[in-house]
Formats: sequence, structure tokens, C-alpha cells
Amino acid sequence: MLWLYRFFFVPALLIIAPRYLWRMRRRGGYRANFSHRFGGHPLLPATKPARRRVWFQAVSVGEMLAIGPILEALKRDGVEVYLTTTTSTGHRLARDRYAPLTLGIGYFPIDWWPFSVRAWRRINPDLIVLTEGERWPEHLHQAARRGVPALCINARLSDRSFTRLRQHRPAANLLLAGVTRYLPASAIDASRFSELGVPPERIGPAGNIKLDVLIPSLGSAEQAQLRQELGLPVGPVLLGSSTWPGEEVALVAALQHARQRGLPCSLLIVPRHAERRNEIQRLLADTGEHFHFRSRGAATGEVAVAVADTTGELRRLTQIADLVFVGKSLAPHTEGQTPVEAAALGKPILLGPGMSNFRAIASDLVAQGAARAVADPPALAAAVEELLRDPDQRELLARAAAAWHRANTGAIERTLTSIRSEIARLG
Repeated sequence: MLWLYRFFFVPALLIIAPRYLWRMRRRGGYRANFSHRFGGHPLLPATKPARRRVWFQAVSVGEMLAIGPILEALKRDGVEVYLTTTTSTGHRLARDRYAPLTLGIGYFPIDWWPFSVRAWRRINPDLIVLTEGERWPEHLHQAARRGVPALCINARLSDRSFTRLRQHRPAANLLLAGVTRYLPASAIDASRFSELGVPPERIGPAGNIKLDVLIPSLGSAEQAQLRQELGLPVGPVLLGSSTWPGEEVALVAALQHARQRGLPCSLLIVPRHAERRNEIQRLLADTGEHFHFRSRGAATGEVAVAVADTTGELRRLTQIADLVFVGKSLAPHTEGQTPVEAAALGKPILLGPGMSNFRAIASDLVAQGAARAVADPPALAAAVEELLRDPDQRELLARAAAAWHRANTGAIERTLTSIRSEIARLG
């Protein structure tokens, strides 16, 4: 099966390359270290006696933020970490936050035999750690042929991936067999790995490391300054958290619906991809609302809509919100963005129906009275109006969200225990 993967990889890559090159150009930031995509990582020095080297792969911003405590602990343990990522935003965040904790930071190589072999020879790890859905056949094959254990932490299978792998068992075996141990993000993920044939002894305790998030709290003066920089007036703030196309329109409609009914409110939009700023500006210009983009500096006056087209600020910005809508959850989107930060900060949460990547979390939040589900844009507008009218209901949701988060922590320590156990087995 691996030879089929290798054979068809090049034509498949040629077909999808234009789309991905266009996306990379649109997002920007990929020119530096572009050779890493072809395995051109720096030649790392040999490990010192009694020290171990871990190759850590985290896809993007969310995974990068989540692994911070793990990298800090491994640094204290004297473990060398070479950290790779897939996106330019993840790479930028890794450089800004983790340079002192790592041996180096780079881009994950294209998973084709020559590029993977080249990267492996240069990095030469004793253990590889993959996050969430990262399971690359060539990468895992190179680990197996070198006798290097592979650990998949926060491991998950989306609805789409699970359905496809269940229908194509040879592909499931190719993608799943090379992992030494899975630490599933949830009990649902654990059961899915088991159903696809992963032996029970290779499935560790479930737990989502993203639930262990610790967010530095902003004081009242810092929050006031942040609001002023954004141009947000006094009054409730509706936050669109990691929004995708179409959701900004729905949020502006909800804002206008509330204000037409005498409810003072402003809107803070944090798009998932900052490079959509021109698209968002065009749609906001059509609404007639006053708006400001954070990338252009501090606002000179009050606005109805602020757009935080920056990277890595969502946790700070969520702290000034009175009501949070989680993006990528309204049709046609089906996957959802994480609601964890909002819950950790004790914010009332609204979710669209498309939360497949966070199905267990979303269902649990709704069941615990920590979030409300809205079916479509009109339902979103109605829920925003209702909760703006009733501060007590917002407070109940907020308390339930904070309580849910407190009850679902501990995955970081379990993950560290598993990583340390794998390192100890290396001798």
C-alpha cells in the first residue's frame, strides 16, 4: 500500500499544487524557509550523551498554543525538541513563543519519500510526536524503519475522516498502523480508533490538551485600553470568534437586529484568516456601519464594528466580550472552531450546527447549559437579542461554561506522562 501511496503522490501533488500555492501566496509568510518543504532543514548536531531529541509536529495556531506547557516541561527535562508546523501563522507563533524552548523551528516537509528521507537525516529524532489529525504515511514509515516510536497526542478523527476510513480499510491501515500510541482527544475518538482496528494497548487515556488552556487575565485598565484601541463604545460586545465567509454578514445582521430593538451593542470580529481583510472590508462598507481594522493602528473614534485582523490575540480579545459566537459553524461550514477559550474565560457561548471537529465538546457544553445552539442566521439574531435583554441568562451561561472547563482539565499531565514514558523506554 505504501508503494501505491508513493506512486500516486506526485500526480496528486501536481493536481492540488496550484490551489495550495495560491493559498500560500494569499496568506503570505511562506517564502522564508521554503526549502523545508522539500526536506531542506538545517543539519542538526548529534544529540549529547543521555539526551533525547523529539520531533514535534503541530499544524497551526491552535495546536501551537496548546503544546506550550508540554514544550516547557520537556525543556526542563533536558529533552531537545525540533518543532515543525504547516502554516505560516503557526510558524510565526512558534518563532515568537517557543524559540528558547526548542532546538529549531521549521516547516513540515511534503510527505513524499525523497523529501521525508532528507528531513529525517537532518533532524534525526529519537521520538516523533504528532498532534490531532497529523498522520503522514511516509513520515510514519521513516519512523518505523528507524525504530523510532511515534506518538499521536490529542488524536482525533473527524466525521468525514472516520466515514472514509471505515469504507476504505487499506487506507485506514496505511494511515493508522504506523503510530506507536494514540492519546485520543475524547472518548468518541478513542472508540473510533478502536473500531478502525487500532489495538486497545496502543490507545492511551483520552483527554483534550486544549482544555488545559491557562489564559493570563487582563485587568480592568487593560481591558479599557483594548476597547479604546479597537474603538468599541461602552456597552455589551458581541464577539465573532474565528469567523469564516458568510458569518460576518450574519453577525452584522444580528448586531443591527439588536440595535433596531433598542439594545446597545457593538461587534468585534476576529476572522480565522486575517488575509480576508479586504473581503471583509467590502462587505462592511455595504452595511453602512462605521468600522475599524486593528491592523491599521488604534481607532480614532468609536465604531460599531471592530475587526481584529491580527494573529494570536483571540484570547486577549475574548476577555472584553459579553457574548461569543464560535465561527465556522453556520452553513455551509460544518467543522466549527474551538469554543474552549471562551469557556475557559467564562463567557456565554453561541454555536452554529456545524461543530463536527468539536462535536463532543459542543454537545457537552450545550448539555451542561454552558452554550446555546443556533440553527441559522435568523436564530443567531434572535438569540443575541434574547441574551442582550437578559443579563441573568448570560451570567448563567458564563458560570456553567467556567464550571465545565474546570471539570475537564488534566490532559496536559497525562500527555506528558505518556511522552516521558516513551522516552524512558528508549533507554
